[in-house]
Amino acid sequence: MKFLIIQTAFIGDVILATAVAEKLHHKYPDAQIDFVLRKGNEALLENHPFIKTVFAWDKKQGKIKNLLSITKQVRAQHYDSILNLHRFASSGFIAGFSGAKEKSGFDKNPFSFLFTKKIKHEIGTGIHEVERNQQLIEHLTDNKAAKPKLYPSIENSNAVKKYKGQAYVCLAPTSVWFTKQYPKEKWIELCDQLPNNLTIYLLGAPSDFNACEGIKSKVINHKSKEIINLAGKLNFLESAALIKDAEMNYVNDSAPMHIASAMNAKTTAIYCSTVPAFGFGPLADNAQIVETKIALNCRPCGVHGHKECPKGHFKCGFSIETAELLAKLS
Repeated sequence: MKFLIIQTAFIGDVILATAVAEKLHHKYPDAQIDFVLRKGNEALLENHPFIKTVFAWDKKQGKIKNLLSITKQVRAQHYDSILNLHRFASSGFIAGFSGAKEKSGFDKNPFSFLFTKKIKHEIGTGIHEVERNQQLIEHLTDNKAAKPKLYPSIENSNAVKKYKGQAYVCLAPTSVWFTKQYPKEKWIELCDQLPNNLTIYLLGAPSDFNACEGIKSKVINHKSKEIINLAGKLNFLESAALIKDAEMNYVNDSAPMHIASAMNAKTTAIYCSTVPAFGFGPLADNAQIVETKIALNCRPCGVHGHKECPKGHFKCGFSIETAELLAKLS
């Protein structure tokens, strides 16, 4: 059997899609499993023990030309089954013109008329995304979804070994969407009140370095605490290796939350403008969710969030108590 998984959305979406690879490999251990993702995310699947080939589609330069090239490469592989987890036209084009015997995807995809199997995709019903994705392979496996998983190498683990000499917590304070971010002032407050015996690591992309530095510099008790800004200094799998052994990972509804899920690491997920009912919540065994206790008629204000609070008050973030976050350490 030859399978191809397509997920060309964001980092978190790719991580959640690894649950499909886990399930397929468990059922078909000798099958070839390949993956199509957007260029820039391929490092997530480095060292993966049973994803053979990763096709990286460059969406930024020569988008259409590269789309046609990827489709041609896919078609040449003669897949038995294609699982398109992405709901937009580009991925539907790849799947639809793949020449695969079976093409499964969601009915929202504009090219779903070319699929041999279509599944309804609904957000807001409380079903997790890994369960929605599982529906695409239920006929090939069963109705129980696997968990996502990442595979840091020995080199990845060795790269962060120097940060593990003491008890620590990881904080990932940023997000692509402003209203998914716990407010800067609240992160500062959390850092101030975390126990002094815990080293605090701030995680993020290179573009998040200044935001993390801004939080670090405003911590009142920063001289009595060890706060280290690692934003942009670790790659995906090095971050995953560090997250794995943290006393707690404080994360937004964003990619680091899914990394923690894939490492089955202790997680406190902070929800501001979005809600867990969308189906993208944490999946680790020791995962907890913190959100406002105020009944706001403006929440949720969108699936992905906004660049600023539409109402101007951002109560969904500011009303979350630091004490509740601290309590998750016990």
